[in-house]
Amino acid sequence: MDETTSLNRFGFSCRALIRALAISSILTISALAQTPAAVKLLRLDSKIDLGPVRGRIDHMAIDVAHQRLFVAELGNDSLGVVDLSTHKTIRTIGGLAEPQGVGYAPAVDTIYVANARDGSVRLFRGSDYGDAGRIELGSDADNVRLDADVDRILIGYGAGAIAVVDTRQHKEIGHLPLPAHPEGFQIGGNPKKIFVNVPGTHGVLVLDGIAGTPTAKWTLAEGANFPMALDSANGRVLVVSRNPAKLIVFAEDGSTIAKSDTCGDSDDVFVDHKRKRVYVSCGAGSIDVFAQQENAYPRVARISTVSGARTSLFVPDLDLFLLAVRATSSEPASIWAFQPQP
Repeated sequence: MDETTSLNRFGFSCRALIRALAISSILTISALAQTPAAVKLLRLDSKIDLGPVRGRIDHMAIDVAHQRLFVAELGNDSLGVVDLSTHKTIRTIGGLAEPQGVGYAPAVDTIYVANARDGSVRLFRGSDYGDAGRIELGSDADNVRLDADVDRILIGYGAGAIAVVDTRQHKEIGHLPLPAHPEGFQIGGNPKKIFVNVPGTHGVLVLDGIAGTPTAKWTLAEGANFPMALDSANGRVLVVSRNPAKLIVFAEDGSTIAKSDTCGDSDDVFVDHKRKRVYVSCGAGSIDVFAQQENAYPRVARISTVSGARTSLFVPDLDLFLLAVRATSSEPASIWAFQPQP
């Protein structure tokens, strides 16, 4: 056997081995995605068409009393309004500027939409979707959170701040400075705290829930920590990183309880207290389901979705898990409604 023939055969063997490993990997992932256990945990009940909506879809909010879902259609510069009781899109509000975050304050029946491109927060009446005001934050208005017991909305924005908006007056009354742009954040704990993902600093910043002053910083080995959920009942803060893709569970004192591998390009995480589960939605095209144990969060299912479908909303009051799916060549822009099982 000459040297050339030997090298060619060696190259062929390597390629064959790589191909075999790739096929094995695909089959393993497919098997995990299609297992009966996955279907028994989250059952896809319906797909709600959003209409001719193009581009990326970002976060969502809910008016539980009227079963209306508000969808930030970032790439379409619009806000979709979905009636979950009829499974229909009933309104599309256009003229926005890359809406990223959306919040709803039921006490004043007002929708807040945070826009990335111009830094504005647009307000709309829940009764008729008419214009209810505008707040200028300057740049990159992002995640929106309701702090209902003190009648305020918190909105992350800019190079590093959270705006404080009075829901009764419909105006900004203060801001909380941060070292870099905030991503997912949550309000809760006893005493009340604000937990903020600040991926630019590889950490989570903890603020006093009333004064807004920093009280602690938790440093992460992982990067791109975007989604966050709060499990107040168990005193835990759940963070998901993208680099590497990990679910990280902290106690409220900042100590690490557990870490688990998860899907790629995550943007939302939610706790299902009723079933002691955690749901992570990922742009890589899947939803990961984790079981909540005392000191571990093993993944129990991976459910295939659509590439780019990374934002979601779990609504315990309606027992629904809602996934925003952007339009593709084979799928229209839609909301996939899952029913957690059993």
